[in-house]
Amino acid sequence: MLRYAFQTLKARKGGFIGAFLALMCAAALVTACGILLETGLRGTIGTERYSGAPVIVGGDQNVHQTTIKHKKGKTKVKHKAKPLAERVWLPADTVDKLRSVPGARSVVPELTFPAYAVSPQGQVVPGVDGKPSYGHAWTSAALTPFRLVAGHAPSAAGDVVVDRELASRTGLKPGAKLTVQSTDAPRAYTVTGIAAPADGDLKQQSSLFFSTDEATRLSGHDGQVSAIGVLPEQGVSAGQLADQVSKALSGTTAQVVTGGDRGPVEFLDAAKARIKLVSMGGAIGGTSLLVAILVVVGTFALSIQQRYRELALLRAIAATPKQIRQLIGREALIVGLLAGVTGSVLGLPIAYWLHAKFVDFKAIPDTLQVTFSVFPFFAAVGAALLGAWAAARISARRTARIRPAEALAESAVERPGFAWGRTLSGILTLAGGIVLLVVLSVLDTEPASTPVTFLTVVVLAVAVSLLGPLIARVAVALLGVPLRASRVAGHLATANVRANTKRMASAITPLALLIGMACTVFFVQTTMGDAATAQARDGNKADWVVASAGPGVPEQATTALRETPGVTAVTEVVRTSVRIGLDKYPAQGLSAQGLRETWDPDVTKGTLNGFGDGSVAVSEVAADHLGKKPGDTMKVTLGDGTVVNLKVAAVYARGLGFGDLTMSHALVARHVDNPLASSVLVRTSGDGKAGREQLQKAVGHFPGVGVLDRAQVEDLQAEVQQNNAEVNYVAMGLIIAFTAIAVVNTLAMSVSDRLREFALLRLVGTTRRQVMGMLRIEAGIVVLVAAALGTGIAYAVLTAFSIGMTGAAAPSVAPLTYLAVLGFGGVLALLATVIPGRLALTGRPADVIGARQ
Repeated sequence: MLRYAFQTLKARKGGFIGAFLALMCAAALVTACGILLETGLRGTIGTERYSGAPVIVGGDQNVHQTTIKHKKGKTKVKHKAKPLAERVWLPADTVDKLRSVPGARSVVPELTFPAYAVSPQGQVVPGVDGKPSYGHAWTSAALTPFRLVAGHAPSAAGDVVVDRELASRTGLKPGAKLTVQSTDAPRAYTVTGIAAPADGDLKQQSSLFFSTDEATRLSGHDGQVSAIGVLPEQGVSAGQLADQVSKALSGTTAQVVTGGDRGPVEFLDAAKARIKLVSMGGAIGGTSLLVAILVVVGTFALSIQQRYRELALLRAIAATPKQIRQLIGREALIVGLLAGVTGSVLGLPIAYWLHAKFVDFKAIPDTLQVTFSVFPFFAAVGAALLGAWAAARISARRTARIRPAEALAESAVERPGFAWGRTLSGILTLAGGIVLLVVLSVLDTEPASTPVTFLTVVVLAVAVSLLGPLIARVAVALLGVPLRASRVAGHLATANVRANTKRMASAITPLALLIGMACTVFFVQTTMGDAATAQARDGNKADWVVASAGPGVPEQATTALRETPGVTAVTEVVRTSVRIGLDKYPAQGLSAQGLRETWDPDVTKGTLNGFGDGSVAVSEVAADHLGKKPGDTMKVTLGDGTVVNLKVAAVYARGLGFGDLTMSHALVARHVDNPLASSVLVRTSGDGKAGREQLQKAVGHFPGVGVLDRAQVEDLQAEVQQNNAEVNYVAMGLIIAFTAIAVVNTLAMSVSDRLREFALLRLVGTTRRQVMGMLRIEAGIVVLVAAALGTGIAYAVLTAFSIGMTGAAAPSVAPLTYLAVLGFGGVLALLATVIPGRLALTGRPADVIGARQ
């Protein structure tokens, strides 16, 4: 059978190209997703600031939970850890503990805080390539190491040293005056020196160095350090020194790292990006596999359907069902192996492209380097082999069992009636899809609902595939009357679709999946974004919003706004995320003074009266998950790991617009890396005394701070949402592209196999134009039916998603985007039908009829 399988592949290359392409694309996606997944799990995060210190000590950036279960006389201990949003600082006396460590030549404390240069024009200067800019104490320069290339080190509170790259961009020289916006009001400093790293300018950040006392003041963490670098004596290895440091810090939560583990201590966002990459890689990979199985099964089914005459002849000459299954299975394994190897190679550049796009969108930092082993490639080849074998077995099940006497008859004409087993499977799958829709409608968190959303699309598409012949017959019955308006072409198209419902079903399925998946990808984002924007808009009672183009709005600017005549309420907003147990919740801190005049979260339980440092307001979703109500005490782990017990003051409905938890500004600002307000809400008396000009004048001397009206705020929010959505568009766009290839592949296979049919039509007097008209009408039927089914799938899924996430059955659909999706699908179907059709009509009919099939 293996020899015959090779001969069949050689003789019917065209029939197997479609299956090869589908499996190759699937293998490429599996490889790319596997590499992203492995990068998230094992990816190296390079260090810059700490490249000169072999051993780094940092705070424990995780919240931990240990569970102990006793079952059947056995004890199971599970330990879980989740990352914190802000930097965990170390007690300053940790430095003293390390000074006496054997093998330590020097112990260098580090302070890190936002610090941006301000141009003479009053504009905040971003870090290198638009990246962050940080301030440090000059005593920590040895960690890189930075060395002075001009001037001298800072010694007074008004001194600053800037890095060489920043100096070259701004034209700074020793002796120049420089305004710096850090965690306090902007202040003028004297540039006393220019410093440069020993190995070249930093690429991930700009650096400003202050005196130790000034750096401590600006950090806002008196008595604490952000990290500690330990430099070894001559002849002491990093591993030996790390062991000694670990012994000295035994019993504390401090973390000792060396080598590639230093990067996460420096770049907290890179460590968090690992989790995001694992999540995205797993989601894309899982959805890709489901889509690939559906597409590959459909492709193999069409390929086997086209070989009915050959397989029927084998059954007629006494080939057993087992031999037929072995033949088809071995053919599939050969195709799967070739496609798997080819696709795994193509997956590598796709993974690098995805990584680069995620970096461009700032979803992950470029310090997280692509890392992979042979496992993603082996997994892709294995998936292609398994998918090909399973698809062949499913597709060939009925063909192998058919009686020899029926085989030749059915090979010529599709068997009338229903395949009751297939129909029953389709009904059960549809019922499973409905169950998933019900489940989706009660999921109210994005991490839980997102995978179920795309799983539901695929399951409903599987139901469409199984019920395809029945759907095709219903479609022909409905469209038969208008199609007769085109006498010859319409009659031929109707007759063809009615006689070959399986072929039409195989064409409808990938196109319906394409439309359903694309609409879901696009409109899940708009549904969430529009709901969040509407809640934020309805809950914002401020007349004006003050924001900053730099690190934030200083407290002194808020004070100036409060002192402006006509201003009745000013509310500072600072954002973070916290953990309750291991669960992560977006949170904000709001200043309590005048809070109810500027902010309306739609309180449904409790009250905001008396809201203060010991209070927390909770969204309905979070309150439901946590089982909390007003008056209850809640244990919250703040962004920097500080644990506080807060009293629930209120429960509010607008959680999408304002986050799940709201605490006092004073509390949150003490436990975040950047205490400056991300925005300030301003309410005026309406007497005209405090218009935009007056407010801008009050904050005019604060660099980068501006006054925005409500429309401008909504535009900025929409821009941020679009940037966040682009990551998902790119990720899921690969699956949409794969499905688009499957659409073209399936339709081209379907048309190319009809050479004898076209030749016979031409011999009985049908013109080329009439044949092409028939094909165009058939393509139109496929597009109409697929558009209706894909739209129905997407609308059902989006409605369930909207009910769960927003509480209302109101999916947000952009009409132009929807029409673009339909137009794209229609153009694909038309091109994939017309071009192969024209090529099929190039030969002489008599020659085609006489050729060996």
